[in-house]
Amino acid sequence: MQHKAYIGIGSNLGDRQANIARAIELLKFSPDVDGLRVSELIETEPVGSAAQPKYLNTVAELCTSLEPSELFEKMSGIEKKLGRKRQEKWESRTIDLDLLLYGDEIIRTKNLTVPHSQMHLRSFVLSGLCELNSRLCHPIFEVTVAELFSRLNGLNFKLNENIPQLISIGGLIGVGKTTLAKKLCEKFKTELLAEPYDKNPFMPAVYAGQKELALHSQLFFLFNRTEQLNPKNLKAGNLAIADYVFQKDKVYADLLLDENQLSIYRKLYCSCEKMVAQPVLIIYMTDSADNCLERIRLRNRPYEQSIKSPFLKALDAEYEKMFNDWQLCPVIRIPKANFDCNNPVDLEKLVIQIQAYTAARIAE
Repeated sequence: MQHKAYIGIGSNLGDRQANIARAIELLKFSPDVDGLRVSELIETEPVGSAAQPKYLNTVAELCTSLEPSELFEKMSGIEKKLGRKRQEKWESRTIDLDLLLYGDEIIRTKNLTVPHSQMHLRSFVLSGLCELNSRLCHPIFEVTVAELFSRLNGLNFKLNENIPQLISIGGLIGVGKTTLAKKLCEKFKTELLAEPYDKNPFMPAVYAGQKELALHSQLFFLFNRTEQLNPKNLKAGNLAIADYVFQKDKVYADLLLDENQLSIYRKLYCSCEKMVAQPVLIIYMTDSADNCLERIRLRNRPYEQSIKSPFLKALDAEYEKMFNDWQLCPVIRIPKANFDCNNPVDLEKLVIQIQAYTAARIAE
């Protein structure tokens, strides 16, 4: 029986292109392999250690009658034949072959993990997979490689357990950020970092049109967020969930403050941004401004009732701009129409993905 498999191939020592070409040749002419195709070569910086030469990478698609363990043994043999010496993790290597996908199988053994445990963090892997078949589906996440690729904005990430594992949830007012954050906190047994909307004495007046108080309101939030996200208040390796993205503060400031207020605000914002823990994952919830406005009306918070559709649409455009250029961490987009955090199936799928995108020590 034939199985379709995908193998990541990389090299950063010696004649990199020749090493990769030889590995492909050894795979292609194996009697157990048919129909081999490869993606374009991509040059990347090393993910593990900067003190290394750059890598060349590609992805190979093949059909094989070999079982996963047999294919893995063949790949290890090719690595050995081409001079690969395994000593330390993240070391330089003449050749590296990783089994990324094997059909839709999920494999967890001592020597082999499929799907590859880091592939969703590597743009150079996902771009190669997209080139070969963008509709390939990750068998655990149940999303396409094209969607996984879009989450990284062309970058490559490495899990780091030595920093706070902060997850920030972004999106329009009324999209359901706090509701989702609370559900996730229950799942992961962690406390919610929530914005104190009810405690901001200036916000109702600002939404009602008293723009002279806009700077007061914005600074109230800025200083509160800075205190909440101070790394001293968050433990390295521990999961923390915020129902906001710190960087949205300047988005609101640009929409609500006049030029004189902005000149004061920006100086303070730059200082505060240096003092906060950065997220390791963004969950960006999306919905139309009109749908969000309807929820705002239904929940009937007095300080929100003066919010108008044009403001939400302007805010939505700024969110899109911010996350289209985002480079701090992966961004999981969740269209509200396709997700219900009160649905256990939807929530569990998200929880599984969050675990893969963080190095958090999950409470039992």
